[in-house]
Amino acid sequence: MQPLPQPAAQPVSGHLQRWSGDPVALLHEGAALSQQTGKVFALKLGLPAVVGFSPEWNRRLLTDLATFRSAGSFSAVVPYLAGGVILTDAGHGERRGAVNPPFGRRSMESLRERIRAALRQEQPPTTFDALAWADRAVLRMLNAAYFSSDLDATLLHAFLAPLRSAFPVPAIPRPVLFARMNRALDALAHRRLTGGGDDLLFHLARWPGGVREARISLAAGHDTTTHTLAWAAWHLAGHPEWFHQGGLKPVIRETLRLYPPGWMGSRRLSRPLDWQGHTVPKGALALYSPYLSARDPDLWDAPGAFRPERWERPPPAWAYLPFGGGERLCLGMHLANLMLEEALTYLLEVAPGLRALRGDPTPRPGVTLGPAGPLVVGSG
Repeated sequence: MQPLPQPAAQPVSGHLQRWSGDPVALLHEGAALSQQTGKVFALKLGLPAVVGFSPEWNRRLLTDLATFRSAGSFSAVVPYLAGGVILTDAGHGERRGAVNPPFGRRSMESLRERIRAALRQEQPPTTFDALAWADRAVLRMLNAAYFSSDLDATLLHAFLAPLRSAFPVPAIPRPVLFARMNRALDALAHRRLTGGGDDLLFHLARWPGGVREARISLAAGHDTTTHTLAWAAWHLAGHPEWFHQGGLKPVIRETLRLYPPGWMGSRRLSRPLDWQGHTVPKGALALYSPYLSARDPDLWDAPGAFRPERWERPPPAWAYLPFGGGERLCLGMHLANLMLEEALTYLLEVAPGLRALRGDPTPRPGVTLGPAGPLVVGSG
Protein backbone atom coordinates (compact mmCIF):
# COMPACT_ATOMS: atom_id res chain seq x y z
CA MET A 1 0.00 0.00 0.00
CA GLN A 2 1.14 3.52 -0.74
CA PRO A 3 2.19 5.63 2.27
CA LEU A 4 0.10 8.63 3.13
CA PRO A 5 1.48 12.01 2.08
CA GLN A 6 2.87 14.16 4.85
CA PRO A 7 4.20 17.71 5.18
CA ALA A 8 7.90 18.41 5.61
CA ALA A 9 9.14 17.10 8.97
CA GLN A 10 12.23 17.16 11.18
CA PRO A 11 14.29 13.94 11.31
CA VAL A 12 13.82 13.35 15.05
CA SER A 13 10.93 15.51 16.27
CA GLY A 14 8.77 14.95 13.22
CA HIS A 15 6.02 17.57 13.07
CA LEU A 16 5.98 18.45 16.78
CA GLN A 17 7.87 21.72 16.34
CA ARG A 18 5.64 22.90 13.49
CA TRP A 19 2.54 21.74 15.38
CA SER A 20 3.46 23.85 18.39
CA GLY A 21 4.52 26.84 16.26
CA ASP A 22 2.05 27.21 13.39
CA PRO A 23 -0.36 24.26 13.16
CA VAL A 24 -2.67 26.07 10.73
CA ALA A 25 0.12 26.35 8.14
CA LEU A 26 0.96 22.69 8.75
CA LEU A 27 -2.66 21.71 8.13
CA HIS A 28 -2.88 23.71 4.91
CA GLU A 29 0.30 22.08 3.63
CA GLY A 30 -0.99 18.62 4.43
CA ALA A 31 -4.35 19.37 2.83
CA ALA A 32 -2.69 20.54 -0.39
CA LEU A 33 -0.60 17.35 -0.55
CA SER A 34 -3.60 15.08 0.00
CA GLN A 35 -6.07 16.45 -2.55
CA GLN A 36 -5.30 13.52 -4.87
CA THR A 37 -5.11 10.85 -2.16
CA GLY A 38 -8.53 11.03 -0.53
CA LYS A 39 -7.94 14.14 1.63
CA VAL A 40 -6.04 12.19 4.27
CA PHE A 41 -2.45 12.86 5.32
CA ALA A 42 -0.03 11.70 7.99
CA LEU A 43 1.66 13.59 10.80
CA LYS A 44 4.37 12.58 13.26
CA LEU A 45 3.30 13.92 16.66
CA GLY A 46 5.21 11.60 18.95
CA LEU A 47 3.04 8.72 17.76
CA PRO A 48 1.51 7.94 14.37
CA ALA A 49 -1.27 10.36 13.44
CA VAL A 50 -3.54 10.74 10.45
CA VAL A 51 -5.61 13.80 9.56
CA GLY A 52 -8.69 13.56 7.36
CA PHE A 53 -11.07 16.29 6.27
CA SER A 54 -13.43 14.80 3.68
CA PRO A 55 -17.12 14.39 4.53
CA GLU A 56 -16.67 10.61 4.33
CA TRP A 57 -13.83 10.67 6.86
CA ASN A 58 -15.74 12.98 9.19
CA ARG A 59 -18.84 10.80 9.13
CA ARG A 60 -16.86 7.60 9.77
CA LEU A 61 -14.83 9.06 12.62
CA LEU A 62 -17.84 10.65 14.34
CA THR A 63 -20.20 7.69 14.02
CA ASP A 64 -17.99 4.59 14.36
CA LEU A 65 -17.48 4.94 18.11
CA ALA A 66 -16.15 1.39 18.47
CA THR A 67 -13.16 2.10 16.21
CA PHE A 68 -12.56 5.77 16.97
CA ARG A 69 -12.27 6.07 20.77
CA SER A 70 -12.21 9.24 22.83
CA ALA A 71 -9.96 7.87 25.58
CA GLY A 72 -6.35 8.83 24.88
CA SER A 73 -7.23 11.72 22.57
CA PHE A 74 -5.89 15.28 22.82
CA SER A 75 -8.61 16.31 25.29
CA ALA A 76 -7.11 14.00 27.92
CA VAL A 77 -3.94 16.17 27.92
CA VAL A 78 -5.83 19.25 29.13
CA PRO A 79 -6.96 18.94 32.78
CA TYR A 80 -9.89 21.28 32.14
CA LEU A 81 -11.38 18.82 29.63
CA ALA A 82 -10.20 15.49 31.02
CA GLY A 83 -12.96 13.24 32.29
CA GLY A 84 -16.70 13.45 32.15
CA VAL A 85 -18.87 12.76 29.17
CA ILE A 86 -16.28 14.29 26.80
CA LEU A 87 -13.95 11.29 27.22
CA THR A 88 -16.47 8.58 28.10
CA ASP A 89 -16.47 5.58 25.78
CA ALA A 90 -18.13 2.78 27.76
CA GLY A 91 -21.61 3.87 28.75
CA HIS A 92 -21.38 7.12 26.80
CA GLY A 93 -24.97 6.97 25.56
CA GLU A 94 -26.38 6.44 29.05
CA ARG A 95 -24.23 9.18 30.56
CA ARG A 96 -25.03 11.59 27.76
CA GLY A 97 -28.73 10.89 28.14
CA ALA A 98 -28.52 11.85 31.80
CA VAL A 99 -26.85 15.23 31.27
CA ASN A 100 -28.54 16.21 28.00
CA PRO A 101 -31.98 17.47 29.15
CA PRO A 102 -30.94 20.78 30.77
CA PHE A 103 -28.90 21.64 27.66
CA GLY A 104 -31.76 21.05 25.22
CA ARG A 105 -33.20 23.82 23.08
CA ARG A 106 -36.42 24.01 25.08
CA SER A 107 -34.59 24.15 28.41
CA MET A 108 -32.42 26.99 27.14
CA GLU A 109 -35.44 29.22 26.70
CA SER A 110 -35.94 29.20 30.47
CA LEU A 111 -32.49 30.79 30.82
CA ARG A 112 -32.88 33.47 28.17
CA GLU A 113 -34.05 36.30 30.42
CA ARG A 114 -31.38 35.54 33.01
CA ILE A 115 -28.66 35.57 30.36
CA ARG A 116 -30.08 38.76 28.87
CA ALA A 117 -30.04 40.51 32.26
CA ALA A 118 -26.45 39.46 32.94
CA LEU A 119 -25.35 40.66 29.52
CA ARG A 120 -26.69 44.14 30.16
CA GLN A 121 -24.12 44.57 32.88
CA GLU A 122 -21.43 44.66 30.18
CA GLN A 123 -22.41 47.64 28.07
CA PRO A 124 -19.50 48.45 25.76
CA PRO A 125 -18.11 51.99 25.46
CA THR A 126 -18.18 53.87 22.16
CA THR A 127 -14.80 52.40 21.18
CA PHE A 128 -13.90 48.94 22.46
CA ASP A 129 -11.93 45.78 21.82
CA ALA A 130 -14.54 43.23 20.71
CA LEU A 131 -12.35 40.37 21.95
CA ALA A 132 -11.98 41.76 25.48
CA TRP A 133 -15.67 42.71 25.62
CA ALA A 134 -16.73 39.25 24.42
CA ASP A 135 -14.59 37.65 27.13
CA ARG A 136 -16.30 39.64 29.88
CA ALA A 137 -19.77 39.24 28.40
CA VAL A 138 -19.49 35.46 28.03
CA LEU A 139 -18.19 35.11 31.59
CA ARG A 140 -21.27 36.92 32.85
CA MET A 141 -23.65 34.89 30.69
CA LEU A 142 -22.11 31.57 31.71
CA ASN A 143 -22.21 32.52 35.39
CA ALA A 144 -25.87 33.36 35.00
CA ALA A 145 -26.76 30.17 33.10
CA TYR A 146 -24.82 27.75 35.29
CA PHE A 147 -24.93 29.38 38.71
CA SER A 148 -27.58 32.14 38.69
CA SER A 149 -24.57 34.53 38.91
CA ASP A 150 -23.78 33.18 42.39
CA LEU A 151 -20.23 32.01 41.63
CA ASP A 152 -17.48 34.45 42.60
CA ALA A 153 -16.64 36.27 39.35
CA THR A 154 -12.96 36.68 40.27
CA LEU A 155 -12.58 32.94 40.85
CA LEU A 156 -14.38 32.13 37.60
CA HIS A 157 -12.09 34.46 35.65
CA ALA A 158 -8.95 33.05 37.30
CA PHE A 159 -10.05 29.46 36.73
CA LEU A 160 -10.63 29.94 32.99
CA ALA A 161 -7.70 32.29 32.30
CA PRO A 162 -5.08 29.58 31.47
CA LEU A 163 -7.26 28.32 28.62
CA ARG A 164 -6.62 31.60 26.79
CA SER A 165 -2.90 30.91 26.58
CA ALA A 166 -0.97 28.89 24.00
CA PHE A 167 0.25 25.38 24.72
CA PRO A 168 1.61 24.05 26.96
CA VAL A 169 0.00 26.49 29.44
CA PRO A 170 -3.52 24.91 29.39
CA ALA A 171 -2.03 21.44 29.96
CA ILE A 172 -0.14 22.37 33.14
CA PRO A 173 -1.82 20.87 36.25
CA ARG A 174 -3.15 23.45 38.70
CA PRO A 175 -4.22 21.46 41.77
CA VAL A 176 -4.64 24.49 44.05
CA LEU A 177 -6.79 26.40 41.57
CA PHE A 178 -8.87 23.32 40.78
CA ALA A 179 -9.34 22.63 44.49
CA ARG A 180 -10.64 26.18 45.02
CA MET A 181 -13.02 25.84 42.11
CA ASN A 182 -14.24 22.41 43.22
CA ARG A 183 -14.94 23.67 46.76
CA ALA A 184 -16.92 26.61 45.40
CA LEU A 185 -18.92 24.38 43.07
CA ASP A 186 -19.59 21.79 45.76
CA ALA A 187 -20.88 24.53 48.09
CA LEU A 188 -23.19 25.92 45.40
CA ALA A 189 -24.35 22.41 44.49
CA HIS A 190 -25.24 21.74 48.14
CA ARG A 191 -27.30 24.94 48.18
CA ARG A 192 -29.13 23.86 45.02
CA LEU A 193 -29.83 20.36 46.31
CA THR A 194 -31.18 21.63 49.64
CA GLY A 195 -32.82 24.86 48.55
CA GLY A 196 -33.77 24.19 44.94
CA GLY A 197 -33.08 26.25 41.85
CA ASP A 198 -33.52 26.36 38.10
CA ASP A 199 -30.01 26.94 36.72
CA LEU A 200 -27.80 24.36 35.01
CA LEU A 201 -25.98 23.45 38.22
CA PHE A 202 -29.28 22.57 39.90
CA HIS A 203 -30.06 20.05 37.17
CA LEU A 204 -26.54 18.60 36.93
CA ALA A 205 -25.91 18.33 40.68
CA ARG A 206 -28.64 15.72 41.01
CA TRP A 207 -26.59 13.20 38.99
CA PRO A 208 -23.45 11.34 40.17
CA GLY A 209 -20.50 13.27 38.79
CA GLY A 210 -22.78 16.10 37.71
CA VAL A 211 -20.75 18.83 39.41
CA ARG A 212 -17.66 17.71 37.50
CA GLU A 213 -19.68 17.79 34.27
CA ALA A 214 -20.63 21.38 35.10
CA ARG A 215 -16.98 22.32 35.56
CA ILE A 216 -15.85 20.61 32.36
CA SER A 217 -18.65 21.90 30.15
CA LEU A 218 -18.13 25.39 31.57
CA ALA A 219 -14.46 25.25 30.55
CA ALA A 220 -15.36 23.88 27.13
CA GLY A 221 -17.90 26.63 26.52
CA HIS A 222 -16.06 29.80 27.49
CA ASP A 223 -13.34 30.43 24.90
CA THR A 224 -15.32 28.76 22.13
CA THR A 225 -18.18 31.23 22.56
CA THR A 226 -15.93 34.21 23.31
CA HIS A 227 -13.92 33.83 20.13
CA THR A 228 -16.96 33.30 17.93
CA LEU A 229 -18.66 36.35 19.42
CA ALA A 230 -15.56 38.52 18.90
CA TRP A 231 -15.12 37.44 15.29
CA ALA A 232 -18.82 37.88 14.56
CA ALA A 233 -18.76 41.43 15.96
CA TRP A 234 -15.65 42.20 13.91
CA HIS A 235 -17.24 40.96 10.68
CA LEU A 236 -20.48 42.81 11.39
CA ALA A 237 -18.44 45.98 11.88
CA GLY A 238 -16.89 45.41 8.46
CA HIS A 239 -20.13 44.34 6.75
CA PRO A 240 -22.83 46.69 8.05
CA GLU A 241 -25.34 45.35 5.51
CA TRP A 242 -25.66 42.31 7.78
CA PHE A 243 -25.95 44.27 11.04
CA HIS A 244 -29.69 43.83 11.55
CA GLN A 245 -31.81 41.26 13.37
CA GLY A 246 -32.36 39.10 10.30
CA GLY A 247 -28.66 39.00 9.54
CA LEU A 248 -27.41 37.72 12.86
CA LYS A 249 -28.02 33.98 12.46
CA PRO A 250 -26.36 33.74 9.04
CA VAL A 251 -23.43 35.77 10.37
CA ILE A 252 -23.06 33.38 13.32
CA ARG A 253 -23.10 30.37 11.01
CA GLU A 254 -20.60 31.90 8.62
CA THR A 255 -18.31 32.89 11.49
CA LEU A 256 -18.44 29.33 12.84
CA ARG A 257 -17.63 28.01 9.36
CA LEU A 258 -14.59 30.25 8.88
CA TYR A 259 -13.35 29.93 12.44
CA PRO A 260 -14.67 26.75 14.10
CA PRO A 261 -13.50 27.02 17.72
CA GLY A 262 -12.89 23.28 17.81
CA TRP A 263 -10.54 23.51 14.85
CA MET A 264 -9.21 19.99 15.37
CA GLY A 265 -10.83 16.93 16.92
CA SER A 266 -9.04 13.72 17.87
CA ARG A 267 -9.70 10.07 18.56
CA ARG A 268 -7.53 6.98 19.12
CA LEU A 269 -7.90 3.90 16.96
CA SER A 270 -8.95 0.81 18.90
CA ARG A 271 -8.02 -1.41 15.94
CA PRO A 272 -6.20 -1.08 12.60
CA LEU A 273 -8.07 0.94 9.98
CA ASP A 274 -8.03 0.40 6.24
CA TRP A 275 -8.94 3.64 4.54
CA GLN A 276 -8.94 4.13 0.78
CA GLY A 277 -5.94 1.87 0.23
CA HIS A 278 -4.03 2.97 3.31
CA THR A 279 -3.61 1.12 6.61
CA VAL A 280 -3.53 3.12 9.86
CA PRO A 281 -2.23 1.13 12.87
CA LYS A 282 -4.09 0.46 16.08
CA GLY A 283 -3.34 3.13 18.69
CA ALA A 284 -2.73 5.89 16.16
CA LEU A 285 -4.22 9.32 16.58
CA ALA A 286 -7.10 9.85 14.17
CA LEU A 287 -7.77 13.55 13.64
CA TYR A 288 -10.54 15.43 11.89
CA SER A 289 -10.41 19.14 11.15
CA PRO A 290 -13.60 21.21 10.99
CA TYR A 291 -11.32 24.07 9.94
CA LEU A 292 -10.07 22.27 6.81
CA SER A 293 -13.46 20.76 5.96
CA ALA A 294 -15.09 24.21 6.05
CA ARG A 295 -12.42 25.67 3.74
CA ASP A 296 -12.32 22.89 1.16
CA PRO A 297 -12.80 24.47 -2.30
CA ASP A 298 -14.34 21.23 -3.55
CA LEU A 299 -17.21 21.73 -1.11
CA TRP A 300 -17.59 25.52 -0.77
CA ASP A 301 -17.62 28.43 -3.20
CA ALA A 302 -14.93 30.99 -2.29
CA PRO A 303 -14.26 29.15 0.98
CA GLY A 304 -12.02 31.87 2.42
CA ALA A 305 -14.57 34.64 1.90
CA PHE A 306 -17.07 35.90 4.46
CA ARG A 307 -20.39 35.28 2.71
CA PRO A 308 -23.36 34.89 5.07
CA GLU A 309 -25.67 34.64 2.06
CA ARG A 310 -24.39 31.10 1.45
CA TRP A 311 -26.62 30.02 4.38
CA GLU A 312 -29.73 30.49 2.27
CA ARG A 313 -29.21 26.80 1.46
CA PRO A 314 -28.05 23.85 3.57
CA PRO A 315 -24.32 23.19 3.91
CA PRO A 316 -22.65 20.12 2.41
CA ALA A 317 -23.27 17.09 4.60
CA TRP A 318 -20.51 16.39 7.15
CA ALA A 319 -18.52 19.44 6.03
CA TYR A 320 -19.81 21.96 8.59
CA LEU A 321 -18.90 20.71 12.07
CA PRO A 322 -18.41 23.61 14.47
CA PHE A 323 -20.10 21.53 17.18
CA GLY A 324 -18.86 18.12 16.07
CA GLY A 325 -21.39 15.56 14.95
CA GLY A 326 -23.02 12.21 15.59
CA GLU A 327 -23.61 11.02 19.16
CA ARG A 328 -20.86 13.33 20.42
CA LEU A 329 -22.46 16.52 19.20
CA CYS A 330 -21.40 19.34 21.52
CA LEU A 331 -23.40 19.31 24.76
CA GLY A 332 -23.47 23.13 24.89
CA MET A 333 -24.47 23.81 21.28
CA HIS A 334 -27.85 25.36 22.11
CA LEU A 335 -26.42 27.38 24.98
CA ALA A 336 -23.65 28.74 22.75
CA ASN A 337 -26.12 29.77 20.05
CA LEU A 338 -28.37 31.40 22.63
CA MET A 339 -25.50 33.45 24.07
CA LEU A 340 -24.26 34.47 20.63
CA GLU A 341 -27.69 35.58 19.46
CA GLU A 342 -28.39 37.50 22.66
CA ALA A 343 -24.99 39.22 22.66
CA LEU A 344 -25.22 40.33 19.02
CA THR A 345 -28.80 41.50 19.53
CA TYR A 346 -27.56 43.55 22.47
CA LEU A 347 -24.88 45.12 20.27
CA LEU A 348 -27.60 46.09 17.82
CA GLU A 349 -29.27 48.03 20.61
CA VAL A 350 -26.26 49.71 22.23
CA ALA A 351 -23.70 49.97 19.40
CA PRO A 352 -25.50 51.29 16.31
CA GLY A 353 -23.30 52.09 13.35
CA LEU A 354 -20.70 49.55 14.43
CA ARG A 355 -17.50 49.86 12.38
CA ALA A 356 -14.10 48.19 12.38
CA LEU A 357 -11.28 50.51 13.45
CA ARG A 358 -8.14 48.41 13.79
CA GLY A 359 -7.19 44.90 14.71
CA ASP A 360 -5.70 41.55 13.83
CA PRO A 361 -8.27 38.82 13.15
CA THR A 362 -5.62 36.25 12.17
CA PRO A 363 -6.60 32.81 13.53
CA ARG A 364 -4.38 31.64 16.39
CA PRO A 365 -4.94 28.01 17.40
CA GLY A 366 -4.69 26.84 20.99
CA VAL A 367 -7.16 24.66 22.84
CA THR A 368 -9.63 26.58 20.67
CA LEU A 369 -9.20 28.72 17.57
CA GLY A 370 -9.18 32.40 18.44
CA PRO A 371 -8.25 35.72 16.84
CA ALA A 372 -4.82 37.17 17.49
CA GLY A 373 -6.51 40.43 18.47
CA PRO A 374 -7.17 43.04 19.48
CA LEU A 375 -10.33 43.71 17.41
CA VAL A 376 -11.10 47.35 18.04
CA VAL A 377 -14.50 48.57 16.85
CA GLY A 378 -16.48 51.77 17.31
CA SER A 379 -20.12 52.77 17.26
CA GLY A 380 -22.15 55.88 16.76
